[in-house]
Amino acid sequence: MATTNNIDNKRYQGLIVSIALFLSLIGALLAFTFYTSNLLERNTALIDQTNQVANSAQAVIKDLFDLDNSYGEDTNSPHIQRVLSRLEQNTALITRSISAIEQGGSITDTAGNSYNLPKINSDAKADIGAANEQWKVLEPKIQAYLKDADNVMVSSADDLTQAVEQAKTSSLFINDSLESLTKDVFNSAERQASTIRLIQVLGVAAIFAYFLIFVFFFVRRLRETDAEAAAARRETQEIMQTVNTGLFLLDKDLKIGQQHSRALNKIVGAERLAGENFTNVLRGRISDKDLKTTQQFIEQLYNPRVKEKLVDALNPLTKVLLHNTSADQGSESRFLDFKFSRVYEDKDIARILVNVNDVSEAVQLEQRLEKERSQNDMQIEMLTTILNVKPKIIYEFISNTKTHIEKMNNILKNPGSSQYELEGKLKAIYRDMHSLKGDASALKLHSFTKIASDAEDKLSALQNQGKLSGNDFLQLAVHLDDLLSLSNTIEMLGERINQTSPASAKATSEPTTSVTSDTVPTTMAADASAAEIVQSSGQTVTPMLDGLNLAGGEEIDLDDESDAHLLAYYQDFAKDIAARQGKEVQLNSSTLEQVKIPERLKKAVKEISVQLVRNAVVHGIEPPTGRRSAGKPSVGKISLEMQSIGQDFIVSLQDDGQGINYDGIRDKLVALGRFSAEEAQQLDHNQLLKQLFSSGFSTKDEADEDGGRGVGLDIIKTQVKESNGKLNVNSELGEMTRFVITLPKAS
Repeated sequence: MATTNNIDNKRYQGLIVSIALFLSLIGALLAFTFYTSNLLERNTALIDQTNQVANSAQAVIKDLFDLDNSYGEDTNSPHIQRVLSRLEQNTALITRSISAIEQGGSITDTAGNSYNLPKINSDAKADIGAANEQWKVLEPKIQAYLKDADNVMVSSADDLTQAVEQAKTSSLFINDSLESLTKDVFNSAERQASTIRLIQVLGVAAIFAYFLIFVFFFVRRLRETDAEAAAARRETQEIMQTVNTGLFLLDKDLKIGQQHSRALNKIVGAERLAGENFTNVLRGRISDKDLKTTQQFIEQLYNPRVKEKLVDALNPLTKVLLHNTSADQGSESRFLDFKFSRVYEDKDIARILVNVNDVSEAVQLEQRLEKERSQNDMQIEMLTTILNVKPKIIYEFISNTKTHIEKMNNILKNPGSSQYELEGKLKAIYRDMHSLKGDASALKLHSFTKIASDAEDKLSALQNQGKLSGNDFLQLAVHLDDLLSLSNTIEMLGERINQTSPASAKATSEPTTSVTSDTVPTTMAADASAAEIVQSSGQTVTPMLDGLNLAGGEEIDLDDESDAHLLAYYQDFAKDIAARQGKEVQLNSSTLEQVKIPERLKKAVKEISVQLVRNAVVHGIEPPTGRRSAGKPSVGKISLEMQSIGQDFIVSLQDDGQGINYDGIRDKLVALGRFSAEEAQQLDHNQLLKQLFSSGFSTKDEADEDGGRGVGLDIIKTQVKESNGKLNVNSELGEMTRFVITLPKAS
């Protein structure tokens, strides 16, 4: 920008100098005209003054003759007094005037007007000198007469006679000298006036000629400049029409400049942009929050106290999704990247240069890479789970997941239009999703848990919105599809590991379902076997998978008749939840290692136990500081027992936590608006427990991965009811809570 300013300064330097010279010539001519006018005025004053001296000299002689003729008249008569006064005045005037004319000084006439007289030449000086000599002879005699002229006691006849006689002689010489002086002054003024007129004519001619030359060169330079500007505009237009990025300027009012690159229209998807307000172009195409942030960002760019590099890091339009609202462009949206740079004029921020690029392909590539990376992370997570968890648990998880998804899918398909039916569908789906999330969380399948948690967030929003419609459930289909896809991936990974394990190579010739490379997820290399993937993770495939066919659809035959693995499973599950909740727990059991759960009750017992353990850790056990304050050990104790007694199967869980706070339940019911304060106080413990087990009710203020959605106890209640069982709750505030679930073995 500084270089451009230097070029502009050089371009207009000649023009500025020419105009300055032209004005200087006009100024000089005006100054000369003013000077000559003053000189002519002084010459005129000199001529007037010489005439006045001549007239005054004639008046003096006339008055002397009048006094001589009137001698003997009373000196106090008006006539004598008037003549004497006039004689005295004219005498003084002649003395002053001759001195001023001779020296070129200032003179004041009888009317009080002052004049500056010019210096006279030698001829004029000779004339005024001769007149002054005669006056110096006459003036003393007049003064001698005037001294006693009005004094009757003193005779002034002789003085008057001498003055009259001298006046007769001197008046002729004075008049001749003054006449000659007037003629010399007039001739000198005429010569000066002629010279002045000549100089003025020549000056005007020179100025006019210079003006013509100036106009000629100015027009020629203007044409050259216009040609250069036109060439620059053509070059700019060629650049603007050729570049593939969007370029434009923004002023302080956020208006787009008149010139911008042709690509900008295509990138932004708008036909007319020049002169439009930038925020109006973006309005409706980005979020209102981003739009407001953009306005504030550009305002900061115009703030000279804010460093450009610092404010650039706050750019809200970096890889922003711009929704396309143009009809001819369809509904396609794109990712645009805006770069803002300050444009300076001298040291002031004049405009903002904006560079826009369509980065949709790059962003989509990043998204694909991120998706593939996430898929790889999920597969590694799943492989880790498969390798570290007993095959029976993996099979049960896959089977339960498909059962839950199928159940939720059937619920979605079932017709229902009334608000009661829609609320029932919502609660049923919520229970299955929560159970599915619990199973995934227990296996540390965080990606699986994340999808289920997102689905729960939407279910919770639907639960809180009040009125429901059938279309509200459509958004859940995507989550079900993602969960099913992950379940299939786990199944395929387990199958690949089962086929490539050393143990399976020694298996009997019993037919198994084959898996080709086509079934491997796309995120894995096409030529990489599952065995290679496992080996690269540093883990060894053990024979524990022998005999397990995760994908064949046949019943799994495991030699382990008991459910001995359950103790470690629930202990790990409890510790994981406690770690996320900032608590310390220890789960113990004297029966889990020997218990054999009836086949009919396995699913129900699993879901009930998972929810009981989660509920105990999240709601029962206090944080370590709270436990120590209450005089308890930092580590909370949870006891989970399962027993087969007669025709019943009993699941019991007891924790040494804070117990059930019935007053807290009342307060939450009032806060939720389900009961008034008076109604809540009338509820007994059994009624409060019914509310605690209702769908959507939780005493936890904020929901997270482990609780707070009000679904866990609802799942327990539903499973007990579907199994025709019984549920018993016993609690002591600040001491413990015990759940006992009795389920009949037979249906």
